Amino acid sequence: MPEKILVIDDTLVIRELLTEFFADYGFKVETAVNGREGYEKAVASDYSLIICDVHMPELNGVDLVINLRQAKPESRIIIMDSMPGKDAKKATESGAIGCLAKPFDLDELRELIATLFSNKKSTVR
Repeated sequence: MPEKILVIDDTLVIRELLTEFFADYGFKVETAVNGREGYEKAVASDYSLIICDVHMPELNGVDLVINLRQAKPESRIIIMDSMPGKDAKKATESGAIGCLAKPFDLDELRELIATLFSNKKSTVR
């Protein structure tokens, strides 16, 4: 069964890019269009990884990380931010395992995913 990844971003282009990227490596990808929907999906199902934008409607990424840490402390969350700064720092201090600066480099993302899913290193290149 493929690993499941949840992509939470209010920008359609980012959701589509990440869905295609992860699907190419055999991951099952689900998406959410805002923080509230993403939180509900994350609590209702198990994901190997959650990638979440910081600035979103209804529930921002920092609050999503804080809430998920309480509901599902085992969640692995990477935060995305177009202007990494206080919000990204607060998200990592609250439990996100890393931060991707937007626009992100796909090679950097590939390396990060290979590290997180070491059993997939041979296929994530």
